[in-house]
Amino acid sequence: MKENVFSNYIDSKPLYKGDRDILRPSYIPKELPHREEYTQDLASIMVTALRGERPSNVLIFGKTGTGKTAVVRYLEREVQRLKRDASESRLDEEFDKFDIGQVEYVYINCEVVDTHYGVMKNIGNKFVEDWDEQIPFTGWPMEKVYGSLKDRIDEERKVVVIILDELDKLVSKSGDSVLYHLSKINSELEQSKVSLIGISNNLKFTEFLDPRVKSRLGEEKMIFPPYNADQLQDILSDRAKSAFEEDILEDDVIPLCSALAAQEHGDARRALDLLRVSTEIAERERCTMVDTNHVYKAKNKIEQDCVREAVTTLPHHSKLVLYSILLSESNGKNKLTTGEVYSGYKELCRLSGMDPLTQRRITDLISELDMLGLINARVKSFGRRGRTKEIQASVPKSDTINMIEEDDSIESVEELKIGSHRQAKLM
Repeated sequence: MKENVFSNYIDSKPLYKGDRDILRPSYIPKELPHREEYTQDLASIMVTALRGERPSNVLIFGKTGTGKTAVVRYLEREVQRLKRDASESRLDEEFDKFDIGQVEYVYINCEVVDTHYGVMKNIGNKFVEDWDEQIPFTGWPMEKVYGSLKDRIDEERKVVVIILDELDKLVSKSGDSVLYHLSKINSELEQSKVSLIGISNNLKFTEFLDPRVKSRLGEEKMIFPPYNADQLQDILSDRAKSAFEEDILEDDVIPLCSALAAQEHGDARRALDLLRVSTEIAERERCTMVDTNHVYKAKNKIEQDCVREAVTTLPHHSKLVLYSILLSESNGKNKLTTGEVYSGYKELCRLSGMDPLTQRRITDLISELDMLGLINARVKSFGRRGRTKEIQASVPKSDTINMIEEDDSIESVEELKIGSHRQAKLM
């Protein structure tokens, strides 16, 4: 019988004792270490919904992995638990006098749903069970979508809490018109009430909002600070107790994961990913314990995966710009100027059969690559002769070149030589 591709791995001993999702950022634990204060603050605002009244709109800011979404989803889960207890007549006396069942939460990830139409459609369809009556994927005028959403919310008395995660992504792509409609919808509702919770890691995105939207949306603001290494260690230790037996992790594993994540702005997601990937690597190697070597391997793998995601999702011209830089450095030319990068880029466009963009636009693309951390672009002044950017790649050259060349629309070029007194030449 032919050996199955999984045969070498099926009998390996799992290191988890239960649910593997415990180490994923999407998992909401029973308690949120070092976020109790923010949980209580948000609960004090949202308790108004349990009384049948509209809570204040809330804007929550903080860097990636600081617990913003976790706190909001934790409170949503607590409300769902109260609703189940109410339906089974098991509510505590203090809640029994309120109509808990009228509270509805709607969660929208604006990195996935990033258009005015999409946000309205997703909210409106939360209140329709019949597929035939749902707002279609596309095709309706915005006035009809908004009217349908408003009618469905107002069919019966309820308090709707709309959570807009990654709100800055929605505003940057589609503007603030959806926020304008949602922030003023209460003046047009007769029975129901709507409250908004916006979550963003960009403190400055509100500068681009219409003043009317800004004043309505930012009734309450909360800012979540990054975790420090000790706090991350507590978070990982708490998750590890549920995920593993006591003898699975070496003593230095959790402190190392915490320290590495604390160096990168105190990102709890990063710490959890490090521990999870470390465990997966140990399982693949058929180890009975996770040690620090597995953590370092996980760190390298995660960084490589991040580079791959960033590179493969780049627009075509941005790939060509990065390709030009990497090929130049592979041939011994470091610290490129903008002009040298542009010359190589134009030659790559010629070989790819594409029309090149202007040098001004390529300068913008270089800045975007710098923001993504794929290159370093420092401005260097030459006094009266002006100034330019010194550009260097900040990712592994050969691996990244291979990633770019996986794009069928980009021609593979063996050499890029840039002379000090001549234009870029592709051999």
